Amino acid sequence: MRKLIVLGFVGLVAQLIDGSLGMAYGVTSSTLLLAAGVAPAAASAAVHFSEIGTSLVSGASHHKFGNVDWRTVSILALPGFIGAFIGATLLSNMDAAVAKPVVAVILLSLGFYVVYRFLKLGGARPTFKGHPSAFFLAPMGLVAGTLDAVGGGGWGPVGTTSLLSSGRLEPRKVVGSIDTSEFVVAVGASLGFIFGLGSQGINWGYAVALLAGGVVAAPIAAWLVKHLAARVLGVAAGGLIILTNSKTLLEAFGVPGVGVATAAAVIFVLWVSGIVWAVKQERRAKSEAADERELEAAPA
Repeated sequence: MRKLIVLGFVGLVAQLIDGSLGMAYGVTSSTLLLAAGVAPAAASAAVHFSEIGTSLVSGASHHKFGNVDWRTVSILALPGFIGAFIGATLLSNMDAAVAKPVVAVILLSLGFYVVYRFLKLGGARPTFKGHPSAFFLAPMGLVAGTLDAVGGGGWGPVGTTSLLSSGRLEPRKVVGSIDTSEFVVAVGASLGFIFGLGSQGINWGYAVALLAGGVVAAPIAAWLVKHLAARVLGVAAGGLIILTNSKTLLEAFGVPGVGVATAAAVIFVLWVSGIVWAVKQERRAKSEAADERELEAAPA
């Protein structure tokens, strides 16, 4: 019972991050499930079944606040569904001993990707030049969907970052569109896991616990997307993903406990330093914006 309550809290926090940043629900949830000893395929299956509910509520909430570009959603949906089904089928037929380090590498890479995105590009303001083309969206959806199912996360880190860097949608519509299209991706992955694992191979209690927490957080996150300091939360989430999966990977390769602890300590220090830097940058940006408003308001 205690584990289910903790998973409910994990789902709440993960959805707050995902609904605000357009990424990290699956990566965060899968990372913590793997750390708790859940097999990679079972962890990804529980996360994706919970995402059917959380992404549905999140999409409806984003639509209510005007955060969704439905053209983008309609183009992403089918390739994302196909990619997620393929990825889930691959993971279901992979030996657990092989799958754990493979998934840890994917999640670790995504963690670095998230941190890089918000440390290096967090202050960038894209210029909006129309809508992204179908030739851009369809391959991105296929790759992101496959990676999402295999790694337990990836739809957001790949999709949100790619759309933001393209400069063709304002950030709030990038987040809303990625979160809304994730419903179809979650359905595709879930069907793949049912075919690959069977219903007995899925821990429904974990899925329901994550779902309960995520549903509570989804409407809050959709509102927060207009007000949240995304840079700080992005670095914090990415650092947690890097820390946890580094430990999993080092243990999988037989690194002694002292080596694992030393690496974790170094990563932890770097993680905290990154968060502090992000907070300073956020305060600096707000201060500069306030100074600009004062100059504009001052009489000529």
